[in-house]
Amino acid sequence: MQNIFLLFTLILVLSCGKQNKENSRVIGIAADAIEKRPQADYTKTKAKAKEALNFCEAKKFNTDFCILIDMSLHSGIKRFFVWDFNKNSISEKFLVGHGCGENSWSKDGSKDQPRFSNEDGSHLSSLGKYKLEGRGYSEWGINVKYLMHGLEETNSNALKRYIVFHSWNLMDDEEIFPKGSPEGWGCPTVSDNAMRKIDPLIQSSEKPVLMWIYN
Repeated sequence: MQNIFLLFTLILVLSCGKQNKENSRVIGIAADAIEKRPQADYTKTKAKAKEALNFCEAKKFNTDFCILIDMSLHSGIKRFFVWDFNKNSISEKFLVGHGCGENSWSKDGSKDQPRFSNEDGSHLSSLGKYKLEGRGYSEWGINVKYLMHGLEETNSNALKRYIVFHSWNLMDDEEIFPKGSPEGWGCPTVSDNAMRKIDPLIQSSEKPVLMWIYN
């Protein structure tokens, strides 16, 4: 009987040791993920904003604010910036989705390595400056969309491709790293609550609003 008890005790100790080792491994992975969490480079953002202001002044766009989207950042962190030209700082930050390309729609297959294209049918987002002008009805999100007029060779087919700015109920309000945001067919998509904040800003603008998507 004593031998059986000793054997049971040994098995329990070994099992606990194995479990503790597994727990330590999981904790180690979690800590490693936190350490590797990407951070927005606001020096880069500020430089883009300065260039954006020069563009807006020259083209008679809105010079109170613009929208900057840094696609070099992981899609699970906030990379959609509403830039306040008057305060020279970010006034709002949101998650934003990009195009899935050949990956599965609504998944996050290219969360940290998006590809870009101006080709119709590519299901990829396009880099470059856009004029946001033309508010209409969307079947997605809160049923609001803005036409995106591509201003460069890299995004000149945006209207032809039906690339518009809209919300999507699959998008989160808060950061979800290491997961990525769901990917659509090329439209920059934000959460419904984000669009509820952005829509009044764009609506109240008497001049076209600049959206600049860069990598």
